[in-house]
Amino acid sequence: MDGGAESTILEVARGQGIARLTMNRPRARNALSRALMNALQKALDEIAADPTVKIVILGARGPAFCAGHDLREMRAHPGEAEIRATFAQCSRMMQSIVRLPQPVIARVQGPASAAGCQLVASADLAVAADGASFSTPGVNIGLFCSTPMVALARNVGRKQAMEMLLTGETVDAARARELGLVNRVVPADALDHEVDALAGLILSKSPVSLRIGKEAFYRQLEMPLAEAYEYASAVMTRNMMADDAAEGIDAFLEKRPPCWPGQ
Repeated sequence: MDGGAESTILEVARGQGIARLTMNRPRARNALSRALMNALQKALDEIAADPTVKIVILGARGPAFCAGHDLREMRAHPGEAEIRATFAQCSRMMQSIVRLPQPVIARVQGPASAAGCQLVASADLAVAADGASFSTPGVNIGLFCSTPMVALARNVGRKQAMEMLLTGETVDAARARELGLVNRVVPADALDHEVDALAGLILSKSPVSLRIGKEAFYRQLEMPLAEAYEYASAVMTRNMMADDAAEGIDAFLEKRPPCWPGQ
């Protein structure tokens, strides 16, 4: 799979330290079918165990980023056990993105709604085209976006999250940046350049510190303040003992670029 791509519902390409995951159900607006979620989960699990991958870019083919769950599929299998399994599968996949050792950048070229918005919120960073949009419209069809709410509420303020959830209204890319849902907004024809530039900047950093830092960031968020500081101090001490920290500090003091061990 290295250096190539698999033309299925999920295209996977790896090279130069980057894994690119591209959802490829454009006619279904990249809705998260069970098959697509299986493919994403498999790719994430493989990437987590691959030390050659330093960063992940999650994108999509077609005009939409992701329309959320595949409602046609869910209505075709309406039993409680099937529905429960679908939401459990999606929740596991979203948590896998957060727990992935490598940073994940969402490349958002179009509308991201419901679980699609949840995907963006679950990613570590997000770059959006200026025509992209974001929504949690479940309330409009009698199905409150309760699972997307988990990721959304961890990205934007409570009042803003509740407004999106209660009204189902669409937020444009500029407003999403104001809310903290995305990091950068650029014209559509500059989207790939901006995503690659951000990925390249992160790739220049110590891979050891990135892995340690991402894990610590999400763990401390769930802790009380004193416990978070105690945990972060222990993490930083462990990081300080790593060869990358020694090289980085020496390079800073010697006014030269660092040469990360193992690269």
